[in-house]
Amino acid sequence: MKPTATLSTHVLDTAAGRPAEGVAVELSARSGDDAPWSVCGTAVTDADGRCAALPAPPEGTAHVQLRFDVAKHTPFFPEVAVAFAVAPGEHHHVPLLLSPFGYSVYRGS
Repeated sequence: MKPTATLSTHVLDTAAGRPAEGVAVELSARSGDDAPWSVCGTAVTDADGRCAALPAPPEGTAHVQLRFDVAKHTPFFPEVAVAFAVAPGEHHHVPLLLSPFGYSVYRGS
């Protein structure tokens, strides 16, 4: 049995120059390209902009999606959804950097 992938995220409000506290994050997973998304868990960012309560995706997950409710941090984007591939046994850290009219995500460490 392969170990499950793990993941974490960090949300930063670059316009304010601080972590984005209180952002609701929803984790969904699917086993392949044509499989439906299934919600696995939710969390809210803490004062440091991190989600400590995100669960590991289920065994057999090929893709995950993080949906961030960022309406109170950016007037243009009410939410940001980021889908990405995961590999069993690897940790995936996906930070979200917010500005009023843009955002950026990347695979961190």
